[in-house]
Parts: sequence; structure tokens; C-alpha cells
Amino acid sequence: MTDTSHTHMPVRRALISVSDKTGLTDLGRALVQRGVEILSTGGSAKALREAGVAVTDVAEVTGFPEMMDGRVKTLHPMVHGGLLALRDNPDHLAAMEAHGIGPIDLLVVNLYPFEAALARGADYDEMIENIDIGGPAMIRAAAKNHAFVTTVVDVEDYEKLLGDMDQHDGATCPKFRRKLAQIAYARTGAYDAAVSTWLAGAIGVETPRRRVVAGQLAQGLRYGENPHQKAAFYTDGSARPGVATAVQHQGKELSYNNINDTDAAFELLAEFAPEDGPAVAIIKHANPCGVARGETLLEAYRKAFDCDRTSAFGGIVALNMPLDEETARAIVEIFTEVVIAPGASDGAKAVFAAKKNLRLLTTEGLPDARAGGATIRQVAGGYLFQDKDNGYVDRDDLKVVTKKAPSEAQMRDLMFAWKVAKHVKSNAIVYVKDAATVGVGAGQMSRVDSANIAAIKAGRMAKELGLADSPAVGSAVASDAFFPFPDGLMEAAAAGATCVIQPGGSMRDDEVIAAADEAGLAMVFTRMRHFRH
Repeated sequence: MTDTSHTHMPVRRALISVSDKTGLTDLGRALVQRGVEILSTGGSAKALREAGVAVTDVAEVTGFPEMMDGRVKTLHPMVHGGLLALRDNPDHLAAMEAHGIGPIDLLVVNLYPFEAALARGADYDEMIENIDIGGPAMIRAAAKNHAFVTTVVDVEDYEKLLGDMDQHDGATCPKFRRKLAQIAYARTGAYDAAVSTWLAGAIGVETPRRRVVAGQLAQGLRYGENPHQKAAFYTDGSARPGVATAVQHQGKELSYNNINDTDAAFELLAEFAPEDGPAVAIIKHANPCGVARGETLLEAYRKAFDCDRTSAFGGIVALNMPLDEETARAIVEIFTEVVIAPGASDGAKAVFAAKKNLRLLTTEGLPDARAGGATIRQVAGGYLFQDKDNGYVDRDDLKVVTKKAPSEAQMRDLMFAWKVAKHVKSNAIVYVKDAATVGVGAGQMSRVDSANIAAIKAGRMAKELGLADSPAVGSAVASDAFFPFPDGLMEAAAAGATCVIQPGGSMRDDEVIAAADEAGLAMVFTRMRHFRH
């Protein structure tokens, strides 16, 4: 055999079998104009013929009709021999001659819409019928033989294919074929990942022996968390409203940190239903530095901003309602990296247009905070998988454990604080007053330190706002996990907190409850924690 790794291979015969018919007839016409014979199957052949493109049915080549509801049509030596034969191997050429197998130089295949069926909630039987067999088999065969065969699996590569052929007098170059082969294997890998993940869920296997994660490149990024780190953003194909599905209206490309922080912001806002009123969150380094409700978005934004004006600079702003012009004008008073909202008025867009570096993202709605899903974290030598933290605590789930019960107003702030604490890095302490955070302590190794830092921030804002007392005085405080000792609770009491929400479950709960009673605090247990490392 000779080395063909650097050989341009003429495209004289193509097999086209696609579920997504986008661009099909234009591609067919273009190939015929370039002298390419086209083989096709089923709906693809029908669409090409109706467009006046000459096509030969694969059934004519194999001598077998499509059968078993289309399950069997391309699984035949006349097809796979044409894809797999090494054109420089005398034995392969002899076998082709002996059995009348014609070479297939180009394969254009996209697969049954399994992922689309999954997204629309198809039942088990429909999902099974959307598992493609012949398509992946042909793709893998053609991609393996990329020294001779060009494999196209994405509509976006049709023009590139034609361009490469035109550049090389009707042939494709080896570099292009190798690139398409890699894309092809990634596509079948992602497809099989979707099937195996769905089937594991469908049959109730929580920890499958093998798990595959796939993504599609959304954009290459300038760098990762730091300039020396290469990075890219991949989407998983889900339709969850958020940074992956949002429309960007202006501003430069999102960075790695922008995407991470914007996701954190919008996922937090998902906890606050629009029907309960406007809510705004300001995020910095994936932690909230201010979250608030208000009668209007403007009021909610100003209350969130007043929690920590210093940290808000260069932050991410998320809103649970479409952005209006008045709120947009307030946001641009300081430098803001990204604003994300379920819509924006023309007036708001016009305000932002003057700030070319500010990115505005809009979505079709808010994500469902209670929806399932998985989170993935890489560790040396492997991955940690877990269910998404969609845990929710209703007021009826709370247990009052102190002599004093929270008032109605305190209970509202406790529930607000608990929703925010769920999205703060552990150890998390959150002070809330009148439906607005007034102090956030995040990511400390000691819960005492988190309580102290949150109190310090509240005190600093009191000076900046000209308040006589810290806004933490009279506040509700949330802790994402139990207080192992009374000291953290006492730090919150010293800051002025009057009521507490925490999971409970410590060996020293009795001591903590006694300390709360002695301090005159009202305290409730959720019996659910929200560690967020």
C-alpha cells in the first residue's frame, strides 16, 4: 500500500441520508453540478428528486428494499464496502471488483433526532425508535477511512465541503478530511452519550457503570480564569433559560469568568418568582454581593446595590423581570460587566447602547429552580457527579425550635435569606432585612468568620449610607449548614440579628438552641443544608 495521507481524493460518488433536511437540495444541486453521482435513502431521496436532483436509491445498489420500518436499509456490504475499502490495497480492489462494489467518496449523514425527541419529552417507545443505527455505523466507517472518504455530519460544513472541492478541482484535501473525521466521531460519541444517559434514567440506574458527558462548542474563549489558561464554552443541548441559551444584544464576547458568574446570578434569581414581585441580584466571583425584592425593579436594584456597593463594581446584574429604561439608567451609573434578564425594553437597550463594554443578555424566561439535573466537578483522575441542588423548603417544612417564634415579617425575611444562602459559597452566612440582603459572608473556613465578615460589611454600608445603626440590626440570618457550636450564632446576635434559619442536625443543637433562647432569638430548623463549595 502507498501513503495516501497527503493525497487529494476526487469526489465522484456520494451517499446522502439526512434527518435534518436543511440545505439538502442546495447541496444536492451543487454536487451534481460538480459531476458527483448521488445515492440516497427514503426521505432524503424523495426531497432531492422533488427538487429536480438526479438520485439513485440505495435499495437499487444493495438489491434489498428498505425494511422493518426503515430499521434496515444501509446495513449492507454494498454500502460499507464502498465506504471502508482502501483504494490503494489490491486485495480490497479485487474484492470490490468481484462483488460489484462501487466506491463511495463522500458520506453526508445527520442522525435521527434523538436529542430533539428527548427535549420534547417523548415516551419510551418513541425514544427507542429515534435511536439511529445505520447512520452511526456509516459515519464511523467513513471516518475511519478518511484517507479516502470525506465525512460530513453537520449542515454548517456543507459550504466548507463545496469550497474545499472547488479549491482542489473536485477533490478534498487530507487536512479537511481529517478534521471532518474528528467531528464525525465526536458527533457519534455525543449521540451515544445522549442515548446512554437517557436510558440510565429511564430504567432507574442512578450510578451507571460508565457515564459519558458531551457538549457542542458554543465559542472559543480568550482565556480561562487566568490569561495563561486556554478555555472554551460548550453547551449540552438543553433548553434551560440561562447564559447558554440567552441572546447577547451588545458588548464584547463573554469571558470564562463572565459566563460562570452570569450563570450563578441567573440561577439565584430563579429562586424568586416574578409573580411575587421584582427581584434583582448582583454577583461577584459567583457569590451574591446583594439581592433584594422591591415594588419595582429600580427599587430592588437600589436595595441590592446598597448591600455592598464596593463589591458591586464590575459585577453581574440579574433581574427576574424584563429590564426597563429607568432601571437600566441606574445600572449604568457604575461599571457593570453583564446584565441578564428575561427580556428588555427598547428604552433599556438604548441606554445600554452607550456603554459598549456592557453585555446585555436576554432569555425566554427564568430557569426552574426545582428542576432536576446534574453537576460535574473534575478531580485528579476522575469526576464527581451529583444531582443538582434543587432542594426547596416551604414554610410548612420549618420547625420552630426556640421559645420565641418568628413573626410574620421575620418569617418572610428568613425565607428570603434561606434562598440566597443556597447560592453563597460555604460557609455561608446571610443577613436580610426587609427583603434585601444587608450582609453576606462567603467561602470561609469558619462559620464564625463568615458571620463576622457579613456583619463588618453591613457596618461599612451603614457608614456609607449615613445610617445611625448597622442594617444588620433587626435582621434575619441564614446559615447554609448547622451551627456546630453557639459561637457563630452569638456572632450573628451581636451583629443585631433577631431571628435565625439553619438546617439543624448538630450534636450540640441543644446548646445552640439554649444560647438562642438566652439571647432572645427566634430560630427555625429547615432539616436541609445547602453546602456550595
